[in-house]
This record gives sequence, C-alpha cells and structure tokens, in this order.
Amino acid sequence: MKIIVLAGGLSTERDVSLSSAAGICRTLLEKGHDAYLLDVFLGLENPPEHLEDVFALPGHGLGIARNIGTEEPDLAAVKASRADQSDCFLGPNVIELCRLADITFIGLHGGEGENGKLQATFDLLGIRYTGPDSLGCAVAMDKGFTKQVFLQSGVSTPPGVCLHKNDAEQSLRALGLTLPVVVKPCSGGSSIGVYIVNTEEEYASALEKSFRYEDEVVIETYIKGREFACGIIDGEALPPIEIIPKTGFFDYANKYQAGATDEVCPADISEEISTRMKELTARAYHALKLNVYSRADFLLDAEGNLYCLEMNTLPGMTAASLLPKEAQAAGIEYGDLCELIIRKSLEARYQ
Repeated sequence: MKIIVLAGGLSTERDVSLSSAAGICRTLLEKGHDAYLLDVFLGLENPPEHLEDVFALPGHGLGIARNIGTEEPDLAAVKASRADQSDCFLGPNVIELCRLADITFIGLHGGEGENGKLQATFDLLGIRYTGPDSLGCAVAMDKGFTKQVFLQSGVSTPPGVCLHKNDAEQSLRALGLTLPVVVKPCSGGSSIGVYIVNTEEEYASALEKSFRYEDEVVIETYIKGREFACGIIDGEALPPIEIIPKTGFFDYANKYQAGATDEVCPADISEEISTRMKELTARAYHALKLNVYSRADFLLDAEGNLYCLEMNTLPGMTAASLLPKEAQAAGIEYGDLCELIIRKSLEARYQ
C-alpha cells in the first residue's frame, strides 16, 4: 500500500508525534509498504515533478524525525520556519499527497490532529485515514465533557469541574472542591500544563500556568494511587500496563525520557481488577463514540477504587510506547499492530 504517515503539526505534543510517526513509517517500510513521513504543517516544499514519485524517494521523509526533549517544542519557531509563512494548518502538498495515498496513517498527537477537525476535513475530501472518527475525537479531546459522559455512563472518574479563564477568581470552596487538587488544560495532552497542588498559593500559580495553554481548565480531586493505562482495539481491551515514575508523576519528562519510568505489562494486579479495568475501558470507548483504537488512563487507590482519567484517541505509537507494549503482551508485535490499525480503520469506514 501507498501510505502517508502524518506527523508534527502545531501541538505542544509535536515532538512526540514526530517520534511516534517515524516509528510507524519505518515498520511499514519493513512490512513492504510504500510509506512516506510528512509534517502536516510544514508539508513538502519541493516535491518531485510527478508527485506520486514521493513514495519512492530515498529516506522516505524520515529526516524530519527528532528525539523528544524534556521540554515542549518552540511552536513560534516552527511557524517561522515555514517558507510560505502561511497560517494554514495544512502545509504545501499535504492534501494532494494524502489523496494519492491508499490511506493516511494519522500519527499526530493533541491539538488539531486529535480534536476531530482534521478527521472531518478528510471525510469531506474523501481521504482515507486511520484511527477514530471525527465525532469520537472531538468528544474525547474535551476533558470536561468527557468527565460528564463518564459520569452518565457509569465510568468512575475523579470529582471535578471545568473553569473558564473569565471565572478564575472563584475559590475552590465555591467550586465544591478542597485541596489537594489537580489542575490541567481541558484539551491538552502528554501531561503538559498539569499540576498537582496542595496549597492556595500553588493553586493560583497552577491556574495562571494552565491558562497559558487554553481558556478552559479542568480542576479535579487529587487521587493518590497507582497509575495504569489500558489500550483498546476494535472494542477489545488489551492487558493493562502499570506506569511507575521514578520521581513525581507521569508528566512530560517522565513519559519520554529513557529510564525515567518503569512500565510493567501485564500489570501486577489481581484478575478482578484487571477485568474491571478492561470493562471500564470498553465502556468509556463506546460512550465516547470511539472506534478503531484508543487508550484509557487510570488511577487505582489504596482501597481498590478505579478512576478513569481520560481516553487518548491517538495514543503514542513508538515501539516503546504504552499501547504497543500492551499489544505485545497480547501477542501482537509492533509492525503487526500498525497493520492491524490500518485494517480496522478500513473496515470501520471504507468497506
């Protein structure tokens, strides 16, 4: 198959996306596909005379991939580096190349790649793509709305509220919450802008920092417990994985720096808890109108209570990411997982 692997963009998770998508592109090449890695925002400035020849170019676009740093990328510098200085999210030749491909593997994370807008655009243009539909992406991207859906669907989640920037002066007491709490952007990812706060001073500082990313944040009760993730493919939950940061919580640095976190899969938990986590993952997946694949994040407290924090509609896909490790525990190797996602995407929408 001719496959465009779409990455990058203007999300704070840009570098994560480039690393994920590079891994996807390499394994698809190893599987015999004609794959090309393309930055959705920067596009391809100097294409070959015949655009379809892109799929045979040496390097396959992998030169744009980079290692994930400890800090979020400089998006202003990314915008400045685009030759045409356009503010259009779709870079030069992106649409044309995606239309030439048999399918576009969406390797984007966060922002416009994961909030359903790109998927809806592709639907209108007749471009085939991987991952959930636009509706599921849009619903799951909004953590505040997701929390409401969870509560209505019997998916346990930490108590919390949404707070708009214009209402930032409201006290925690007025919001019905007490310290400690977690403050996080409503539509962010990779734990960027997430703060665990224990004092009023920390709370005020966390709000100020989180509002730099978005005009709406989620404030929820802090749950002390073990951290887990549970992937799901075509409605079937994978073996849960436990995430054990060596310091702090599973933030941006701990997620992407080698050796910062231990990951145990299958997780060392009882069969009863594992089954319950899988059931909650499937319930959340269906309640949010998702399909193809995604990943749920959980906390397990000392009393054995499970709390679903969110659903990631386009989870990390490097060979060392959580979902591929869970798939491997279920007997699905990385290359086979990428092909499975393509096959299930085709079955979900195009057959």
